[in-house]
Order: sequence, then structure tokens, then C-alpha cells
Amino acid sequence: MKKTLFFMRHGQTLFNVRKKIQGFCDAPLTELGVKQAKIAGEYFKTHNIVFDKAYSSTSERACDTLELITDMPYKRLKGLKEWNFGTFEGESEDLNPPLPYGDFFATFGGEKEMDFRARLLTTMESMMSQSDHDTVLAVSHGAACAQFARHWEGTSKIGKISGLKNCCILQFEYEDGQFTLVDFINHDFEKLT
Repeated sequence: MKKTLFFMRHGQTLFNVRKKIQGFCDAPLTELGVKQAKIAGEYFKTHNIVFDKAYSSTSERACDTLELITDMPYKRLKGLKEWNFGTFEGESEDLNPPLPYGDFFATFGGEKEMDFRARLLTTMESMMSQSDHDTVLAVSHGAACAQFARHWEGTSKIGKISGLKNCCILQFEYEDGQFTLVDFINHDFEKLT
């Protein structure tokens, strides 16, 4: 039986506005970030999407986003956290190397790219393989969403994705241990479109 995963990025944060590297470190949602999360919640209501289960990264920005989308109980998972950028955490985004990052951050106490991706894959598989998880919401981070989608590009029904905006939603189908990207909602979430 096919299941559905809505995997999304948190709302805009203070560090997003200030162009700071934000992985394991955290910054609060901005006023716009709060508005984006509420609009994402309206998107789900408008499309009659009801979740069986909800999960969030342990980062406050993701938990706050989820709590603005739905008032249902949810579980916080460290496996949904953003890439650990090591000593680059909180520094200017100008210091980021060119993409792809690969293992750059591991040299500075962060995670290797494939270790980060494996963490996400293990977390998602564990989550979606449970019997009572037919429609699931998981709130995470930009690089987490991008890395997970990149791993499943070969099964994607919509091709490659890029430019993940705050509160973007990646809709995956899950069946027999395989994820398929079937939709990518990536508008500005400053108004319901």
C-alpha cells in the first residue's frame, strides 16, 4: 500500500535573514516565518490533507513551524536535524564553499555529506515503515530536504528540484522501502496561491 510523506522546510528564521550558516545551531522564526508556517497549514487544510502522524527535527525553528501548521501531537527526532556544519555554524554564508559541499564541513567538526544523507534515509525509512503511518508530516530543513530528494532523484516523477524556499513542501509516495517524489510546492508562502 502506498503511503504519503509531506517533508518540508521550516519557516524563515533570523539567521536566514542575516545570511548566517545554520545547521545544528538555531535561530527563531521571524514574523514572516510565522506567517509562512500558518499559510502552509492553510494549504494542507484547503487540500483536505489530514496527517496520521507528525514529526519534527529537534531544532526549535522546525518545532515552531510544525506547531503553527497543526495542533496535533508530534515526535521530535534528532535524525531530522539539519546538516552539522561544525565550526562554520553561525558564520556568514559567504564562507560556504561552492556546491556540492561533499565532505568539506567534516574537516571542521561537521558531518560528511553521505553520513548526513544516511542519517536522513534511516530516519525516514524507520518512520514510514510503521503500520499506522499512512499520511505523515515531517518538518526539517533546507539541506535535509535537498539531500533526501537528491537520493531519490532516480524515482522522482517531477525531475530534479532546486531553490527550496522556506516552508516548501516535498510530497513523496512510499511503498516497499522506496520513496518517489510526486509533487514540490515551492511558492513564496507569503500568501496562499
